[in-house]
Amino acid sequence: MHSVLSRFALSGTPVSCEPYGNGHINGTQLVVCDNGVKYILQQINTSVFREPIPLMRNIELVTAHLRRKISNPRGVLCLVPTHDGMHYAVEDGSYWRVYDLVYDSVCYQTATKALFYETAVAFGRFQNQLADFPAEQLAETIPHFHDTPARYGAFVHAVAENASGRSASVEPEIEFALGRQAFTHTLTDLQASGDLPLRVTHNDTKINNVLFDAETQKALCIVDLDTVMPVLSVNDFGDAIRFGASTAVEDERDLSRVHFDIGLFETYVRGYLSTCGKSLTQTEIEMLPVGAKMMTLECGMRFLADHIAGDVYFHISRENQNLDRARTQFQLVREMDMRWDDMRRIVKEAVLHL
Repeated sequence: MHSVLSRFALSGTPVSCEPYGNGHINGTQLVVCDNGVKYILQQINTSVFREPIPLMRNIELVTAHLRRKISNPRGVLCLVPTHDGMHYAVEDGSYWRVYDLVYDSVCYQTATKALFYETAVAFGRFQNQLADFPAEQLAETIPHFHDTPARYGAFVHAVAENASGRSASVEPEIEFALGRQAFTHTLTDLQASGDLPLRVTHNDTKINNVLFDAETQKALCIVDLDTVMPVLSVNDFGDAIRFGASTAVEDERDLSRVHFDIGLFETYVRGYLSTCGKSLTQTEIEMLPVGAKMMTLECGMRFLADHIAGDVYFHISRENQNLDRARTQFQLVREMDMRWDDMRRIVKEAVLHL
């Protein structure tokens, strides 16, 4: 690692470099220098992110914009430049970057209700601080990432190909998704008509992408900016609900344990709108419940399509894991349908407190 680290303008000489964190995409290591200063070294996974240069440009633009608005240096990731003024280095075909370590911070893998609220506050604040950033300046690091009609089309294609021969055994799940074709166009149609604007969004709004102050337990900094790109704000909101307002793990086999927690939905709505409600349009706010259901349905279709294709995209550790993942998502969609009036009411009431 010495040759890679020597490319960056570190404040001291590295004396150790050890694996760090729980990320599954990029290789992440903690670097400690002889003067005690610590950094985060990451190797960008170019199998997932095939265009690392536009990706790094996105991160440079977004973090620079945030630094102009955030006085606390621990409140935004800080890229360390190379000696020639770049924010990444290429070594033997691999792309590397270095961040300052965010000191006295903690990262959680699961959320209490209080932490879920703080996560919502953090992602709402992130959205608000970037509301005046021209989203068209950013590249799509994963093209058509939340293009739900396109995801539906890929699902239909997987069913037609039936590469694994599994379609016949999952007909109820297939019919569930096919019956929601019209719904999949809801948000993209509003985007096409100009009623929903593209925003700078994070696109992986889980609690483990928020650093919390170790002492106060308040949200401090948003991390994992590789998927920052121009997408609809309601999708960012929706993915947080999909993952965070479920009572069970994503691959739960017993569907009796899978429920949509309306209380956690309300918690997130209130936290999120408390920091970004005034920068969103009325249509964006009204579509928050749709975003939650859309992202859950989209993810379920992707899991089911991969199961039918033979588990070629999502990693599995056991048989039928992708099918179980799809079933949990579809169960959440069913329960969202049942609580639809409550979801809309909660959003309307939260707006009254802005």
